Amino acid sequence: MSAKPFNGGLWSRIRHRHRSDIHECMRVVRFRRVCGLMCAVLAAAGSLFAQQDPFRWMDFHSPQDQDVIVWVTRALDAEKWTAIREIGVKYDAALVVTTLRPSPQSPAGADPFSVYSVSLTTHLVTPVLKGVNLRWLDWMHFAEGSAQEPTALYDNCNECSADTYFTAFHYDNSQHVWAARWMRGGQAAPISTSDVPPGVAWTEVYAVMAQSNGRGLLATWNYFDYGKLKPADDFVYQYDVDPISGLERTQRLNGKDADAMKQRLCHAQDAIPGLQRGQNSALCQETLKPRYERKPVTTPPANNHGQSAPAGPH
Repeated sequence: MSAKPFNGGLWSRIRHRHRSDIHECMRVVRFRRVCGLMCAVLAAAGSLFAQQDPFRWMDFHSPQDQDVIVWVTRALDAEKWTAIREIGVKYDAALVVTTLRPSPQSPAGADPFSVYSVSLTTHLVTPVLKGVNLRWLDWMHFAEGSAQEPTALYDNCNECSADTYFTAFHYDNSQHVWAARWMRGGQAAPISTSDVPPGVAWTEVYAVMAQSNGRGLLATWNYFDYGKLKPADDFVYQYDVDPISGLERTQRLNGKDADAMKQRLCHAQDAIPGLQRGQNSALCQETLKPRYERKPVTTPPANNHGQSAPAGPH
């Protein structure tokens, strides 16, 4: 049976259907009450959600975490790894740490690691960073109004003059992925090195510090003494997150800003325990040494009685 064409009589009957016995005003009042109640419930739920940090490390032995573990394992099928060491989940992305053992005879401590961000909705895998000797540290605040972030140290190689780097892992709300802070050229913020140039006295001072507003920053000071060959060089850097834009900053400090940071680094009063180095160096001892400035003499001589005689014979 074919459908009947639309006609004005049907539309007219729909328009003039019998109205409800409930007064129009009562329907408006009830509708407003329901809307108000829904808004209150949603606001309370949103406030509770904002106060909770949804990050959680997966337990490889827990049955309730097996779906995430299987999902991540399948997503990493195309990557090179021999073990998954850590899986941390926040919202729709997993922070994953894998290791790769070159051969069955390789020592366990020499395994290189890789950090990935794995989408829990699309299986998309995003490389974050790689290195060796990953050391997890305390959680810290870096961005205004954001949750705490796990921090870490790592090296760039095992059997070499290794460089050590500091970073923090954070969830990027706009991209729905995990990322490492202060990345440049595939590495995070450098804090120390074992590769000292010959003939140069190199002093390294660094500290991860907590500011008065609760946000953290990393500051480094590298001083190169070339002896009589040429004047010394020093480089003072600050790594933090801009409180206005929320973007990461890597700033080289100069002038008074550099001098103030040198004092702060050597005092290290607000440094995180275990995340500082060089405060006992001769460079810091010299920096903290009180400096006495010679002031101009303003006291008049003892035989000055405040009188003067005109020039010429008496």
